[in-house]
Amino acid sequence: MRFFGRCFYLRALKKVRAMKPKRTILCVDDNEQSLSIRKVMLETRGYRVLAFSDSQQALNRFSQGGVDLVLTDLIMPGIDGSKLVQSVKGLSPETPAILLSGKVKIYEQETGADVFLAKGMYAPADLLERIRLLLVRKRGPKRAIARTQVPPAPAWRGIGVIVQ
Repeated sequence: MRFFGRCFYLRALKKVRAMKPKRTILCVDDNEQSLSIRKVMLETRGYRVLAFSDSQQALNRFSQGGVDLVLTDLIMPGIDGSKLVQSVKGLSPETPAILLSGKVKIYEQETGADVFLAKGMYAPADLLERIRLLLVRKRGPKRAIARTQVPPAPAWRGIGVIVQ
């Protein structure tokens, strides 16, 4: 029994070490219920979520670094979502941002957000897919670059002869 526990522990430790680091999402909404639902949804999908109901506190946290994506409500007291996204893009232009709104269905002003979604007009799976795509776009084609830098395997003709 003791040996089994140790093996299980070692296997679990290897899996934890092999796991890729979680992506961090800064989630901002003045509606605590919406914020809580979004936080749980994202955490169950493996994201690390920094949840804030105050946009100024969220901006302060963003300036500390380590945030991969910003997900914010449009209409909030103090700094609204549009100004928050503009501030985020001013600090880090490559950070993707998603702007959500429950009151506005179409937002025509320039916000700097990569995606605008009207609350209730999208399925949670759509939001998760947009997040995934934006994070892949931010990361860039690292795997494709690594493959092109590896020299091609030599062509073999006959036994022991390399033709280049």
